[in-house]
Amino acid sequence: MIHSFSPIVNSTTKLLILGSIPGNISLQQQEYYGNARNQFWKIMQETLGHSDILPDYQSKIQLLQHHHIGLWDVVAACEREGSLDLNIKNPVINDFNSFLKQHPTINTIVFNGKASFSLFFKKFGQIKGITYYVMPSTSPANTMSFDNKLTIWSTGF
Repeated sequence: MIHSFSPIVNSTTKLLILGSIPGNISLQQQEYYGNARNQFWKIMQETLGHSDILPDYQSKIQLLQHHHIGLWDVVAACEREGSLDLNIKNPVINDFNSFLKQHPTINTIVFNGKASFSLFFKKFGQIKGITYYVMPSTSPANTMSFDNKLTIWSTGF
């Protein structure tokens, strides 16, 4: 059984980005999107207009929080061989009803890939007052070009 990380949110978070569950490299590093081949952090920097290289994980988190963006995963725990979402078995879904009540400033959820959206929507459907966006996965498993991913992420929310 593998387990996701705690959410990264604060009292000013308005937009929550949800992945499915961290891949093996991210789990080893104990960092969201820790795989250097995952394009998440590069897309965030470009989308948020930040051109300086962020030296460490804490700087990346601070960039998101400065823009009122939080991170979490749909799946709290599951069985999975490898890192692919299609190998997720027996998922335990995080309690978003309670979470969103505790964080009433969140009004937008952006899903990093279709798997996170599917897992979430199957359990919760459309939650009143929350706008959803489904973005292409930033995972290296998604072979869409970086430029296409960036364009969609930049114009999508």
